[in-house]
Amino acid sequence: MVARVQSVKIGEETMQTGEEKIRWAEQYMPVLGMIRERFIQEQPLEGMVIGMALHVEAKTAVLTRTLAAGGAEVHITGCNPLSTQDDVADALRASGIHCFAKRACSHDEYYAAIDQVLDARPSITIDDGMDLIHHLHTGRREILPSVIGGCEETTTGIHRLKAMEAEGKLLFPVIAVNDTPMKHFFDNVHGTGESALTAIMATTNILIAGKRIVVAGYGYCGRGLATKARSLGARVIVTEVDPRRALQAHFDGFEVMAMHEAAPIGEVFVTTTGNIGVLPAEDFSLMRDGAILCNAGHFNVEIDVDWLEANADAIRRRDGIDSYAFGDRTIHLLAEGRLVNLATPKGMGHPIEVMDLSFAVQALSTEYMAQHGSDLAPGVHNVPRAIDEQIARMKLESLGCSIDTLTREQAEYISSWDVGT
Repeated sequence: MVARVQSVKIGEETMQTGEEKIRWAEQYMPVLGMIRERFIQEQPLEGMVIGMALHVEAKTAVLTRTLAAGGAEVHITGCNPLSTQDDVADALRASGIHCFAKRACSHDEYYAAIDQVLDARPSITIDDGMDLIHHLHTGRREILPSVIGGCEETTTGIHRLKAMEAEGKLLFPVIAVNDTPMKHFFDNVHGTGESALTAIMATTNILIAGKRIVVAGYGYCGRGLATKARSLGARVIVTEVDPRRALQAHFDGFEVMAMHEAAPIGEVFVTTTGNIGVLPAEDFSLMRDGAILCNAGHFNVEIDVDWLEANADAIRRRDGIDSYAFGDRTIHLLAEGRLVNLATPKGMGHPIEVMDLSFAVQALSTEYMAQHGSDLAPGVHNVPRAIDEQIARMKLESLGCSIDTLTREQAEYISSWDVGT
C-alpha cells in the first residue's frame, strides 16, 4: 500500500480565507440550508460514517457540513489532483471534518488520501468520478462489509458504475445522482456551460465573441456549453458520434461535422464526452497555429496529452496554460487536459446556485441510502422522484415562485386509460 499523506498544518490565514469562501457560498445555497436545519433537528445520519471523494472547494464544504450537522462523521478527499482549494481544505479541518485533500498532489498522494478515507470504514460513500468506489472494490475489499451504499455525482462515474454492474462486480447499491432531472437540467447544462467558459476566459483573457468554438459531444454538458458560447457571440461547431444528438444539435442551429473537419477551422476546442481519444494526435497537425484545447469532462483522457508531451516542445506560458510547439505551429492546452472549470488556477467550479441543487440531491440521497440502503440490491439506482420534486419545490419556494396544482379530476384523467375522444 502506498504511503499515507502527511497531515497538513493549518495556516490561520488560509483557514480564514477558506472560511470566508464557505460563508459566501452558504448565503446562495438556500435549499441546502433548509435541509441542514432539518438535519440538525432530526439527526438522520447519526452513527453513519460518510467517505467522500469530491472536488474540495467552498460549495462542497457546505454539503460536507450539512451531512455532519445531520450526525454523520465525515471523511473527505479530492476527486481530481488539481481541483482542491487548499484554504477550504484547511477550514474544513479546523471545523472538525476529516479532510485529506490537497491541491497538485501526485498520483501516489491522491490514492493515499483515498486510503485514508477508507481507513474510516465508511457506511456510505459519495463519489465524483467513482475513484473511491473503484479503489474500494479493487484495493480495499476488506472494507466492503461496512458499506451500506453510495451516491455518484457525475456522468463519468455513472458510466463506470454501470459497466461494473453489467459485469456483476458492483457489490453494493449506488444512487445515480447525476442521472436525475435536477442534475441534468441545471448542473450539467447551466453549471458546465457557464463555469467552463468562465474558466477559459479568465485563464486566457481571450474574446469568445466571433471565435469558432468546437464542442465535442452534445449531451447535457455539451448542449449547455454550446448554447452559452453562442450567447457570447461564438460561432459554434458540434462534433458527435451519436446520430440522434448530432441531429438535435443541427436543429438547435449549430454546425455539425466530424472532428477531422472541424480541426482545421476551430480556434477553441472543448471536450465534454467522458470518453478517451476525443482529440487524438492525428487532429493536432490539422489545427491552426494558436488553437486552444481544453476539457470539460471529468478525467484527463479526452485529449491525447501524452502525445503532446512526447512529441512537442512544452512551454508554460502562464498559470493553467501549457503551449506545445511542433512543426510550424503551437497549440495551447489548458489545465493539463483536466477539468477546465476547476483545475485552472482561476477555476471556481459550477456557480453556487447550481451546486445548491446538486448537493441538495446528494444530501437527501445520502439520507435515503442511510434509511433504505439495506433493502436495496447491489447495482445502480435512480434518485427517487419524490426527492427530485421536493428539491425543485424548495428552490421555487426560496425564489418566491408559485406553481399550479392538478385538480382531482385532472389527476384522475392523466392517470386513466379509458377516456378517449
